[in-house]
Amino acid sequence: MLTLSHVSKTFNAGTINEKRALVDCNLHLAPGDFVTIIGGNGAGKSTLMNMVAGVYPIDAGTITLDGKNISRLSEPARAKYLGRVFQDPMMGTAADMQIIENLAMAKRRGRARTLAWGVTRAEKEEYADRLRELGLGLEKRPTAKVGLLSGGQRQALTLLMATLTEPKLLLLDEHTAALDPKTAAKVLDLTEKIVAEKNLTTLMVTHNMNDAIRMGNRLIMMHEGRIIYDVRGDEKRSLTVKDLLQKFEEVSGGELANDRMLLS
Repeated sequence: MLTLSHVSKTFNAGTINEKRALVDCNLHLAPGDFVTIIGGNGAGKSTLMNMVAGVYPIDAGTITLDGKNISRLSEPARAKYLGRVFQDPMMGTAADMQIIENLAMAKRRGRARTLAWGVTRAEKEEYADRLRELGLGLEKRPTAKVGLLSGGQRQALTLLMATLTEPKLLLLDEHTAALDPKTAAKVLDLTEKIVAEKNLTTLMVTHNMNDAIRMGNRLIMMHEGRIIYDVRGDEKRSLTVKDLLQKFEEVSGGELANDRMLLS
């Protein structure tokens, strides 16, 4: 479903602030893979995700999604293939618009717009059913402005919007990092439920090692723009945080200097 072949990205090349964010990165995801990505600050996790989403152009290599070379497609052109949930709950939704209007926009992502009535009766019924599945009571307030929702409610709504049209690839960029532990657990449970029901191919960046081990069928670790560890299946399920820290030290030749990962 997704293949990155020899992808590289350097920011501020040739200057004192030069940063090699991705170095000859290779990655292949089969349909239905749910891959968690961990690594210290500056490891290249978010850069990898931004390269796939088209936020920045790649310097070298190719990115293929479902057999289509998307390496040179713009970010808007890729949007119809991708669903994305950001770390900041304020992103991914329109705060001044109603819940139901946000869902209608998500439903039409990648489609041609017309002058037809904005939200049909059938759509309202569909959105009510989907909101009810979140278990947050949002189906009772479909006309509420999204800006009035809590961070957890907004992130759950963004997750629903990102998966409403069943994207080729779902990108989750530390989507629970800004939430309190209880709310984060709720959003992660929803994530697992939606991904499993729709069998979505998913990339999830996280700093939480426990979440990285528990979620998905595959885990990769990044360091200095490279993938240094790739584990899946039974081997992944038997991992512990201690195993991951030890593996990092073995592969990188140093200790993991990231408080958030250590504390998680």
